[in-house]
Amino acid sequence: MKMRSVKCNNRKKAFQVKCSKGSLLLPYSKVDVRPSNSDPVARISVDRELGGEGFTYVLASGKEGTVHSEQVLEYNQDPSFLRDALLYKLTMEAQKRIEKSPLSKREIVRRLRTSATQLYRLLDQTNYRKSVDQLLSLLHVLECDVDLHVRSKSSSRPAA
Repeated sequence: MKMRSVKCNNRKKAFQVKCSKGSLLLPYSKVDVRPSNSDPVARISVDRELGGEGFTYVLASGKEGTVHSEQVLEYNQDPSFLRDALLYKLTMEAQKRIEKSPLSKREIVRRLRTSATQLYRLLDQTNYRKSVDQLLSLLHVLECDVDLHVRSKSSSRPAA
């Protein structure tokens, strides 16, 4: 996600990011270098070194912080970001399972009724044009059960 502009909203204690998805907020409390009343943001700009996909800010004390667009999308629960994150996790799990599997890649391709090229596309973690269905099929061939757990947003995650 390319950022068009970013500014501080001290009333809401949040960064306000303008991008193709609209105007999104990221609370100061969600960044590592936190602005405060005693140490406010002195400078803020879209970071060109990140290809416009993040911003950098400097506090009055001289401390510097950088925020990537993924942090903003994750906080705002962007559906396309969440889908891509799910695809990434499933792909990484499939890669691990293929390494441990006694099945040859040729046998996996045969069971999937696809081509070797398609298998390698499925295993490419940078390919986001694949579907969750395809990855679930691959994991099924690798004799894995995939459970999806749905919980209320208010419930907290268990500690790792």
